[in-house]
Amino acid sequence: MDPEVERLSGGKYLLVTTFRKDGTPVPTPVWVVRDGDQLAVWTPTESYKVRRIRANPRVRLAPCTIQGRPTGDEVTGTARILDAAGAKRIRRLIGRRYGIVGRLTVLGSVLRRGQTGSVGIALTIDSLPGESQ
Repeated sequence: MDPEVERLSGGKYLLVTTFRKDGTPVPTPVWVVRDGDQLAVWTPTESYKVRRIRANPRVRLAPCTIQGRPTGDEVTGTARILDAAGAKRIRRLIGRRYGIVGRLTVLGSVLRRGQTGSVGIALTIDSLPGESQ
């Protein structure tokens, strides 16, 4: 298991920094789960973060507090929007990881937005120099 995936998925929140077209970073704290050898987050389909990822999949990742204050070192990575099956898997993992609050949040989102109203985002950490991925 990648120690960076372990470290970043160990906290309750992950600071995902996406980039606007002009290069301006936009950090957002989100819930995070491990999905195999990757990290994954869940967000509304129409969020600006999804639009920014579609335009530029490069991200920076760091553990953080609910307010978005980093609590550890930042790494670079790549984000990928998951298909419907992947989004469903991530909703299930979020519910399992965050207990009743996670399950209720996911259920509320599905009731409000439908099955396609949220997406899962897979996050792959870049290899460090000298490592192979």
